[in-house]
Amino acid sequence: MKRSEINRALRELEEMTKRCGFPLPAFCSFAPEEWEGKGHEFDEIRDNMLGWDITDYGLGDFDRVGFSLITLRNGNVKTPQKYPKTYAEKLLYLKEGQYAPMHFHWSKMEDIINRGGGNVLIRVFGSLPDEGIDRISDVTVHCDGRTMTVPAGTRIRLCPGESITIYPLMYHDFEVEKGAGPVLLGEVSMCNDDENDNRFEPPMGRFPKIEEDEAPYRLLCFEYPKAR
Repeated sequence: MKRSEINRALRELEEMTKRCGFPLPAFCSFAPEEWEGKGHEFDEIRDNMLGWDITDYGLGDFDRVGFSLITLRNGNVKTPQKYPKTYAEKLLYLKEGQYAPMHFHWSKMEDIINRGGGNVLIRVFGSLPDEGIDRISDVTVHCDGRTMTVPAGTRIRLCPGESITIYPLMYHDFEVEKGAGPVLLGEVSMCNDDENDNRFEPPMGRFPKIEEDEAPYRLLCFEYPKAR
């Protein structure tokens, strides 16, 4: 992705949080040059990849496959003694036409919540013993205290305020309902490990390769300099 494309996407997400009345923590507003002077008191942000994030899944077609997000809090499965939080929280922003590809998590359970904007459609499948998609078996889902069993591949429609629980090994993808406008999603989950806990079908990447065509507006969660 070009840095200019990333900067534009981050500004759109930032504006959406304001429109939805969702204030961000102070570290989300640090300019790139400010990070050079941040000491070890901010290591939790660095080590747990808090902050701004963009994904195009390495496909180079962000407006069709990809979305913007912010990790607000997270523990660390590799160093639980240092970072004992067992939970995480994110904000995700999707525009009409964008798509988050089919995937599951081996370990993480998460609630996806529509925080505002349009409607989101989340398609669900079970998984097979070989970790392929189970396109036949019904899927039991939990939405805001309601238990439902639906056919494989059902799209669950979430309007603002509604949520769904995604269990480990449950395949899911999501996209914005046409005509509904962009969506701000929340994710409340177990500890998040984006480097090791995503299985995409078909396989694909998670973080973008960046072409530096302008200065960064914000540093992404994997770009922080080490503390001095």
